[in-house]
Amino acid sequence: MTRKQKRIAVIFGGLAFLGAATALTFVALGQKASYFYMPGDLVSADVQPGQRIRLGGIVEKGSIARGQDATVTFAVTDTAETVNVSYKGILPDLFREEQGVITEGSFGPDGGFVADSVLAKHDENYMPREVADSLKEKGLWQHNE
Repeated sequence: MTRKQKRIAVIFGGLAFLGAATALTFVALGQKASYFYMPGDLVSADVQPGQRIRLGGIVEKGSIARGQDATVTFAVTDTAETVNVSYKGILPDLFREEQGVITEGSFGPDGGFVADSVLAKHDENYMPREVADSLKEKGLWQHNE
């Protein structure tokens, strides 16, 4: 092999390595992606039991019920549809009724949403952007800007 051929072989080998690393990264990220849904979106979405998703909306008034062992059940709504959520753990301090929330988890075999994390808004002017954008698209969220 000449010097020029060795250089070209090293360049192509490096490009092949970078291509393989990029492909593996995209495959790994694609398998870990959790998508954001509003309760109304779940009617038309094909979400399988056990599939990890993000569910966002507003905590329905009067729906929070505290059980044993730090288990909390509540309903997440977009004012059109409602999904019952069960969460075992400590909720954020600012979690309350009629406030924006995003939960991460999956649907159980019984059809109820089992969350393993709950994110709540942090002040009176903040709502998670995904939730606000989705509510604005549907004309359901009003905020004085």
